[in-house]
Amino acid sequence: MVRFIIFAALISVALMIYTVIECARSEAHQVRSLPKPAWFAVIVFLPLIGAALWFTLGRPLSAETSTAQTSRAPDDDEDFLRQLEVWRRQQQRDAELTAREEELKRREADQQKNQSTERPSKETKDHKNKSDGNGTAAPES
Repeated sequence: MVRFIIFAALISVALMIYTVIECARSEAHQVRSLPKPAWFAVIVFLPLIGAALWFTLGRPLSAETSTAQTSRAPDDDEDFLRQLEVWRRQQQRDAELTAREEELKRREADQQKNQSTERPSKETKDHKNKSDGNGTAAPES
């Protein structure tokens, strides 16, 4: 008989702790019948009866309203996937822009290089065509 009383006391304490935690985690505006502090008093001072009353009269109606959020995998979250796609497109645009800038810089450098090599040779050609070396102009062909 003593073992049964100890077992019943342990079950009663465990149920009371569970009920107090559940009462504490529930939103104040969702608790039914009594305010939360009153429910704490009922649960603590009437362990088995208080727990039964909480589950029947005070507990919020649905489990959906609890504050615990269900975790979802990132690949199931539409917002995450949308944000990932936006990030990927931005990275692609940045890479294309960088490639275009490099191509433009390369073309400008080639163009400047070509202009600097063309000018001296063109000037020397023009100078040779205009004079024959003794101060007289050579006929143009």
